[in-house]
Amino acid sequence: MRRGPSYPFRMRPAETTPAPEEASPIRVLYVEDDQKLAQLTRRYLESHGLIITWVPDGEAALAAATRETFDVALLDIMLPRMDGISLCRALRTRTDLPIIMLTARDEEADKVLGLESGADDYLAKPYSTRELLARIRAQVRRSRGGAGPAVGRPIRVGSLVLEPAAMAGFLDGKRLSLTAYEFVLLRALAERAGRVLSREQLLDLAKGSAEEAFDRSIDVHISRLRQKLEADPRHPRLLRTVRGAGYMLAIEEPRA
Repeated sequence: MRRGPSYPFRMRPAETTPAPEEASPIRVLYVEDDQKLAQLTRRYLESHGLIITWVPDGEAALAAATRETFDVALLDIMLPRMDGISLCRALRTRTDLPIIMLTARDEEADKVLGLESGADDYLAKPYSTRELLARIRAQVRRSRGGAGPAVGRPIRVGSLVLEPAAMAGFLDGKRLSLTAYEFVLLRALAERAGRVLSREQLLDLAKGSAEEAFDRSIDVHISRLRQKLEADPRHPRLLRTVRGAGYMLAIEEPRA
């Protein structure tokens, strides 16, 4: 059975305060099969200037993502025809747009599964619509290059080159497929190459949200980065773990 008639967010008078204008409207792909919930959430987000494309299932979401360009995707996990986890994986093979998972399940294992599937953030129900709006804007700021100080020149660490202005990364001359959060996290490590950074420091440097700060979130993001950086992710040479301390981007060149 689906969820009952109570809706998984809290609307407060303070939430109607207009937020600062965005450089350009945020386009959101919103996937939710509960029509009444979708209408309420859509109305709130549109009142703050966002452009919402709502679809009721995963197959319709994939079709929409093929036709249109979005800034962020909101995915409910419990969907007909294709669950949110499968949809997240499918979208991640097609696009690097930020993905926020929305679910009534708040167990750490479920959060890890969502992040391992390619999500950038995870919001458990019940949540406030104000927080949802803040999460969306934070992800879009990252993807548009607003997650940290503007830096024009490339960052080089051995064969790794990051171009902050373009939010692009290259390894051995080949472009890496990085999400906005992965790029910001990798930039934080590259700017401090050779130094060990704790999980707490990485969350702060990458402007992580409180929701992202659950015990294993940074570990999952690091694991995803290793899949893209390392020839053998199980024996990393570039992005290293320092047991009991944190993570470090090695200065020396990785072996071929």
